[in-house]
Amino acid sequence: MAAFLTFIVGLVASTAVWPSVSAAILILMQLGFLIIVGWRLLTVIASQRPVAPPPPAPRAWPRYSVIVALHDEAPILPHLVERLAGLDYPTSLLDGYLVLEAHDQATIDAARALDRPDWLHILVIPPGVPTTKPRALNHALAVARGDILTVYDAEDDPDPLQLQEAAARFAVEDEDLVCLQAPLRIRRLHKGREASPFLDRHFAAEYAALFEITLPAMARMRLPFPLGGTSNHFRVSALRALGGWDAWNVTEDADLGFRIWRRGWRLGVLSRPTFETPPGRLVHWLPQRTRWLKGYMQTLSVHTRSASGMGWRGWSAMTLTLGAAVASAALHAMSVAWIGLSLLIALLARQAPQTPWLGLGVLLTGAAAAVLTTAIGARRANTPFSVWDWIAAPAYWSLLSLAFVHALIRLIVEPHRWDKTPHRPDVAPEVSLSIGKSDFADAGRAAA
Repeated sequence: MAAFLTFIVGLVASTAVWPSVSAAILILMQLGFLIIVGWRLLTVIASQRPVAPPPPAPRAWPRYSVIVALHDEAPILPHLVERLAGLDYPTSLLDGYLVLEAHDQATIDAARALDRPDWLHILVIPPGVPTTKPRALNHALAVARGDILTVYDAEDDPDPLQLQEAAARFAVEDEDLVCLQAPLRIRRLHKGREASPFLDRHFAAEYAALFEITLPAMARMRLPFPLGGTSNHFRVSALRALGGWDAWNVTEDADLGFRIWRRGWRLGVLSRPTFETPPGRLVHWLPQRTRWLKGYMQTLSVHTRSASGMGWRGWSAMTLTLGAAVASAALHAMSVAWIGLSLLIALLARQAPQTPWLGLGVLLTGAAAAVLTTAIGARRANTPFSVWDWIAAPAYWSLLSLAFVHALIRLIVEPHRWDKTPHRPDVAPEVSLSIGKSDFADAGRAAA
């Protein structure tokens, strides 16, 4: 936070003392915006390559470990177990773990009371620090018996054939492909008190831009990328060679994607999705986005300590994903405020805005590229994103700046605290049977 404020104060002061220096800084910032615009357009083009036909089934299916780390998830456990039981894979080769914290007795009791498939075990990990998802995953990795391993979250609804697709891909690909990321698609089947139509729609569209455009494009360009926190499928031997997940990083998935690259390995993507529910209201959305941005900052600070194994392609990929996400979140609200203030002053003065046209043009070009990418991704994911959503997008982006400020403060005060997102079953409200399904129901059925 101090560094960020120092940069802002320094920039303002240099405008008066060294106007040529501040002008050069602003030009560099505008150049950075244009690079991001070009990058977005490149990902749209690269992600349009026709999808290859599914690989043939392997002669012998490998053993598959399925891990779900849970904390305070008793209400959603029955839905989770039902969905895991629906995975279409030889049950004799499945090796699953519900990973629970020793102090979370409510979830432990709920898990033991459920009728679970024989292959789905309960793994209670001993007390310890940090109390994070990656620490729980590392405990499960130590006992997992699979050749391939995947991670799911409590609210996940994976495509039943996702494991088969991943196993078949690993069977035909070179050994340097060690991780496959499935697309995550956001849907809410039923409107309830946790729903927030504005946040739900923009959160879903944001996911669509990432998982339908950015990650497929980066995989096809053989670039590293930050993994999603769920539905990533690993060769277990490679994952153990890496030492598992960083237990202290609150976005262990983003960190692991670049650690894979440093070892000379690569990542790919799958076509069969996993559906998730959006976090909902601002009180749930904000802590989640705060954790993501804080974890991105952690990952950037860790990986910039050493250049070993990165190369210009690795640095470029990290800058254009994690770096751009953090920088954009920091600048969104200020950019929107600058445009609004300029228009307000011009309106009050009854004259044309005294705004640098180059800077305004760069800013609007960047916004247009972001909206275009989001709209195309939403269409591919069958996620609703109307013209009104296009217009409202700057308001959503401004909320990311709020999350950035929270993340920066939390990075200093509580760098390893895990902000837990509560999950509730996505079921029809009991209050009224006349409540209709949301747009996400139609979108989910079309995508499935």
